[in-house]
Amino acid sequence: MRSIRLRILVMCVVLAIAGVGAWQLLPDSGVKKTQIRLGTTDDVSSLDPALAYDAGSWALYSALYQSLMTFPRGSATPEPDAAKECGFTDASLRTFSCTMRDDLHFSNGNRLTAEDVKFSLDRVRNIDNDSGPGPLLTTIAKIDAVGDKVTFHLKTRDATFASKIATGAGAIVDHTVYPADKGLEGTTVAGSGPYVLKAYKKGVSATLEPNTKYKGAITRTGVPIEVEYFKQPEALDKAWEQKKVDATHRELPPKVLSALTPGDTSAHVNEVAGNETRNLIFNVRKSSPMNQVALRQAAANLIDRSRLASEVYEGTVEPLYSLIPQGYAGHSTAFFDTYTKVDPAKAKELAADAGVHTPVTITLGYSATSVTDREAALLKKQLENGGVFKVKLAGESDWTAFQKNYTHGKYDAYAVGWIADYPDAENYSQPLVGTENSYANAFSNARIDSLINETQQFSDRGRTTQLFRDIQDMVAEQVPVIPLWQRTDYVLTNKDISGGQYLSDGTGVWRIWELGWL
Repeated sequence: MRSIRLRILVMCVVLAIAGVGAWQLLPDSGVKKTQIRLGTTDDVSSLDPALAYDAGSWALYSALYQSLMTFPRGSATPEPDAAKECGFTDASLRTFSCTMRDDLHFSNGNRLTAEDVKFSLDRVRNIDNDSGPGPLLTTIAKIDAVGDKVTFHLKTRDATFASKIATGAGAIVDHTVYPADKGLEGTTVAGSGPYVLKAYKKGVSATLEPNTKYKGAITRTGVPIEVEYFKQPEALDKAWEQKKVDATHRELPPKVLSALTPGDTSAHVNEVAGNETRNLIFNVRKSSPMNQVALRQAAANLIDRSRLASEVYEGTVEPLYSLIPQGYAGHSTAFFDTYTKVDPAKAKELAADAGVHTPVTITLGYSATSVTDREAALLKKQLENGGVFKVKLAGESDWTAFQKNYTHGKYDAYAVGWIADYPDAENYSQPLVGTENSYANAFSNARIDSLINETQQFSDRGRTTQLFRDIQDMVAEQVPVIPLWQRTDYVLTNKDISGGQYLSDGTGVWRIWELGWL
């Protein structure tokens, strides 16, 4: 998932047929139910699940929509939500079937059926929006909906399939409301999640109230939530200091984060095992000079991650040398092993051997905030070290516009964050460097695609470690992206708020229903 969160324990997704009881959210008597104000700098690009694949949008989807499956708190194994039971029905891991609950309704009162599930996932695939979650559903060949059963026929074995449909890519929408071939305009949401959207102002706020008719895996009734959106980390920090928000999640200024202490008596500081990484992506279309492997390798010889970590992020991030962060099977140090030091001379040699006249002018795009402005300025300085590149910075303050620009090849290089949708190394591979990846940089490599496909064969995810390391080695050679850093996730709540430690847990779910009053 694109972001604007590593020290995670290795987690293996075990796919098994699972059941769920007939839970319904009921008010907790005697518990304070006044609104909690949650501040974030994440942006929402769309309320329509077929159109967005970014952290801000998917945070809302966790509350507003159901998927067939979901991740329980603290677990890497998905369990049924809108379904009663799900699992593979064959040993080949190519037929996955779910039996629907019979008591589900959308927020508009319409029944939710197997037909809506088929419609929703087919819709994501058919619309195939450049900024949508289509890359997660590429193994689907056909979906059948008969009675209360939904059956997925897969093109190839896919041991991570249950995890994929437990994400926002599997969000279920009302087939009588959402167009089959285009996005839904406006702020209408017809979902069946644990919250309903009462009001929404893009870039300003989202007012959420508990959906008392929700039935599914979540057994806790949350309190009303007002999500408040901020353009700059400093504005979020100011709101926090002035007690205009009760909780914050992504992203306070690095200076503020570096000064946080778990023993703070005025607030609860939750340092959550997160999974956010940031990468420098190269446009490899023929229209861009970065189409040349030699220039991408030259760039890899110029990046100084330690300076980014210390000078821009004040030690709140850790240098990253592979697509897969620390804590996941398959993590390696491929870029450190291949590019052992900052080496301008080697960069110039690579360009010269390729017959490239230097300096090469490139445009570096990024989603502009006070922090990323500093990051981009330092990246520019590093890339220009030695004279191979002349860098033009193109900061874009509107997240949606930035997405549109890079998916249409407007930049030669661009910096984008990534937050895992599900806790498996595959989510740092196929969506990032597979053919038709979510970074939309036109990179395609048959050998990498083959290795990714091979990782999907194993239910025992520990058997994929070497395959993922082989992928990292090839990425370091081809350099479609350069990993920059990874970081821990921070959630701050005032001393009267509980549940902040559960809001984000590395599974891509924003658990706002866990927030409450002490």
